Amino acid sequence: MLLTVSGPPGSGKSTTAAALAEAFDLEHVSGGDIFRELAAEHDMTPVEFNEHAEEDDQIDRDLDRRLRSIAIEREDVLLESRLAGWLAAEHADLRIWLDAPLEVRCERIVDREEKPLERVVEETRRRESSEAKRYREYYNIHIDDLSIYDLVYNTARWSPEGVLGMLTTAVDSYDPDSDEGKAPVEGVDYDF
Repeated sequence: MLLTVSGPPGSGKSTTAAALAEAFDLEHVSGGDIFRELAAEHDMTPVEFNEHAEEDDQIDRDLDRRLRSIAIEREDVLLESRLAGWLAAEHADLRIWLDAPLEVRCERIVDREEKPLERVVEETRRRESSEAKRYREYYNIHIDDLSIYDLVYNTARWSPEGVLGMLTTAVDSYDPDSDEGKAPVEGVDYDF
């Protein structure tokens, strides 16, 4: 089984992905963890590294190539990244998008990173703008197009346990033999 979990910063995707991977005994591969490690290696914050990636497209392309290869070559994986659904495409059994209103997401980031709210809002907007620009330029991906996802949840409406419960039920109920909706992701230029 290959599951993908995507969403913007603070949407709960990392927490949910880790719990979902554990629930189904899947290897959890996090693009965000890899990106943060690369940022630290370059002595930059994730926001600074995002903006640096605007100047050096090889940063994104290397990470995205690695994530797509994992999606194509491995089994029993939960792939978590902003582009996981797009990169895994038709190889994924289920593609999940998690989101929440900006204010909620920023409050979660404040709690996690212990930064002032105003700074988090500004950094989050910069980061999302930077990423959306790069995804369009590199791959013709419009990150706000949620039509490729099988499940879309506003995580502000339920507790983390509630979101996990709904997703666990959905994954448990999935039967690939009766799946009439699996379709390729079209229009993306996988130019790594």
